[in-house]
Formats: sequence, structure tokens, C-alpha cells
Amino acid sequence: MNYDDKNNLITTNRLVIRLFQESDAVNVANLCNNYNIYKNTLYLPYPYSVEDAKSWIKTHLENFNKEKSYEFAITDKANGELYGAIALSSNQKFNNGEIAYWIGEKFWGNGYATEAAQAILWFAFNQKHIHKVFARYFKTNPASGRVMQKLGMREEGVLIDHVKKDNQYLDVVYYGIINS
Repeated sequence: MNYDDKNNLITTNRLVIRLFQESDAVNVANLCNNYNIYKNTLYLPYPYSVEDAKSWIKTHLENFNKEKSYEFAITDKANGELYGAIALSSNQKFNNGEIAYWIGEKFWGNGYATEAAQAILWFAFNQKHIHKVFARYFKTNPASGRVMQKLGMREEGVLIDHVKKDNQYLDVVYYGIINS
């Protein structure tokens, strides 16, 4: 794991985790305009347009500089291909942060979410000195829970029928880890 604070990027074995650029908008829209990603995420709209991507990306640098949230593109180290996104929100008052991520469906099953999440957890604890990191997932998406388990996070609870999505109530499972 290597963090370049001049360029705000994290390098892992296979990935470069970097800030989004406006030029990523078309690729983001192509990956996010997917019902299977929408149904497993809390805030992504569907359908998802290039304009959605541009307005989302536009907020990143200001939020990063204000230490409110750190939104990163997950890209291939060798060829720069965009695989997905990972974010760390930062609640400075409580010194905690939430990890959230999505991976384009054609890249599922390759361990990119886990590798990126390990990098963001390292960033949270070692660069931002956050005390606790948490994450949550819909109980209908156990693959996301497995990513959290691989990070060493522990299940902290299940909020029953907590979110209504597509006229269906979903349970939300919370995981957390303390910076020791």
C-alpha cells in the first residue's frame, strides 16, 4: 500500500485508487446505468446518466479538501481501466467514517472491492487517523458483507425494514472496525 499525498492516490498490488476526473463521467455512467448495481446501493439513481456522473464528480474535490468525504475511482494499475468507486465519509465530530463502494458488474468476482476497501481502511486509519470505520449493506447483497468480513469488520447489528427501495423494505446490516 502506497499513498501519494501530492496526487491523492493509493496504489495497491493491482489497483490505482485515485480521484475522479470529469473525463471519467462517461465510463461512470456506463457502469452505473445497471439495475443490479442500483438495487444494491443506497443512493445511486437508475437510470444513471452522464449528467448524473458529472454532477456527482463535481463535488468530490471540495469535499476531499474539506475532509468531508474522500471519493475515489478504482482503476486497473496496468491500463487505467475504471472498475468502480470507493468512498470514505468522514464525521470529524465523532472521528468515524463510513466506507461505501460499487464495482461495475462485468468486474464482479475479481476481489477488486476487497482490495480497494483494504486500501481505504488503511487510508482511514493511517492517513486520516479515524478511530472507527463502519459500512453497511442490504441483507439481500451478501457479497458486500463478505468484503466487510475480509476487512476484519464485525457485524454490529441489523436494522429491520430500514430502507424502502422499489416498493420493498430492506434490512440493512451494519459492520464496524476500531483503529487499534
